[in-house]
Amino acid sequence: QVQLVESGGGLVQPGGSLRLSCAASGTIFTVYLMGWYRQAPGKQRELVATVISGGRTNYADSVKGRFTISRGDAGNTVFLQMNTLKSEDTAVYYCYADLRTGRAGSTQRNGYWGQGTQVTVSS
Repeated sequence: QVQLVESGGGLVQPGGSLRLSCAASGTIFTVYLMGWYRQAPGKQRELVATVISGGRTNYADSVKGRFTISRGDAGNTVFLQMNTLKSEDTAVYYCYADLRTGRAGSTQRNGYWGQGTQVTVSS
C-alpha cells in the first residue's frame, strides 16, 4: 500500500519559517511529480508548488520568492521550505504525488494524497 506521510507543520509567527516534509512509502517504480497543495477554512484547495522528474518546479504566484520546493534524490521525498510566512499562508497543507506503483505483478499510475498538516501563522 502506498502512503504519503507529512511532517513539519505547526505554529509560527509572521515572518518566520517552516519546512514541510513528505515521504512516499510502498512499492514505487516511478515518481512523475510531487507537490504541495493547501486549503484554508472556507476556501478551495489550491496548488502551492510542484516538482517534476527532471527537477522543473512550479509555484503559485502568492508564494513565489518565499517558498522553495525540492525533491530528495532517494527515499521518494519532497520538501517545502516556507520563508517569510504570512497570516494568509495559514492552511492545511497536503502532499500530492503522481506515482507508478506495483499492483499484483503489474503497475498502475495514480495520484496520491497525504493526510494534511496544519500550518498556522499567527502572532
